[in-house]
Amino acid sequence: MFHEKTVNALKWIVEILNKKNIIYQISGGFAAKAYGSRRPLNDIDIDIPEDRFVDILEEVKPYIIFGPQYANDGKWDMQIMTLNFKGQEVDISGAFETKVSNKNRTKWIPIPVNFSKVRKIEIESIKVNVTSPEDLIEYKQHLDGQHQIVDIKAVKKYLKNEIRNTKIF
Repeated sequence: MFHEKTVNALKWIVEILNKKNIIYQISGGFAAKAYGSRRPLNDIDIDIPEDRFVDILEEVKPYIIFGPQYANDGKWDMQIMTLNFKGQEVDISGAFETKVSNKNRTKWIPIPVNFSKVRKIEIESIKVNVTSPEDLIEYKQHLDGQHQIVDIKAVKKYLKNEIRNTKIF
């Protein structure tokens, strides 16, 4: 399901976050793939509290290709740091102050992470915190691009199957 370089990067960054006791969630396309999306993966998106960037800086420094800094590209308004770990891009974003623009680029929508809703999922023998499917759909619906539509459709199918497979006693 995932390329070897992706699994290696995931294991590396999750080990650092766990060692530093930093709460996090996997989001974006990687989360969508965890819920069944079949589109190609661009990067690994991880949300952490903004005040915890400093705690991982020394260990990730050799892999930084951008940031950490505040960035606004018209679609996203957030604290971000981009890493390249052995060919796999990893975006670490702020969890509480991030905003996304609506599709018309006329309004900023806050999308703070609710860490109490993360799902603990095992991916390639790595236990990770993944954004809830509901929260993933919620913010992806504000974004444009065919890949967002593909992800939303897959996550909705995941939720439908989850409901169908729930046993009531």
